[in-house]
Amino acid sequence: MSRMGAAALTASLVFGSLGIASAAADNTGNLRVAFLGFRLINSSLEPSTPAEERRIRELDELVREKLDASGRFKVVAIPPDIQQMVAARPDLGNCNGCERDFAKQIDADWVAWGTVQKVSNLILNINLYMEDAQTGKLEFIRSVDIRGNTDETWRRGLDYMLRHYLFREP
Repeated sequence: MSRMGAAALTASLVFGSLGIASAAADNTGNLRVAFLGFRLINSSLEPSTPAEERRIRELDELVREKLDASGRFKVVAIPPDIQQMVAARPDLGNCNGCERDFAKQIDADWVAWGTVQKVSNLILNINLYMEDAQTGKLEFIRSVDIRGNTDETWRRGLDYMLRHYLFREP
């Protein structure tokens, strides 16, 4: 397990039961979130595939859609120049607060990003991190394991995490 994966697992045990804290919000009451996207961490012995890269982009879109539709969050558009800076950072969350700096530049309340760790074609985990852009406090961190490397398993894993842990739906 990678260092980031181990940290995600530990942090999910510590922070997993946190509710969504109140913070400054836009005029609709929604928290403005700068979602910086998912990254694939391939710690398997198998090469990454174009299908996995496509799935990463699909997870990005799914998170944006679900956050916006939740009635709690508003995803803030990331300008192209900041997108380029984000892409140049291989390890968001371990960059000495650069993720918060990106969020502050676009006036977001929170910053969010995720990883998908590929242990093998059978074992993968999806990790989502959300932190307060002003304080750096992790407001949400969760990891879910998925079995199988398919479009369906990736979507279902992320959907489960969002529904049951972030939005706390039954």
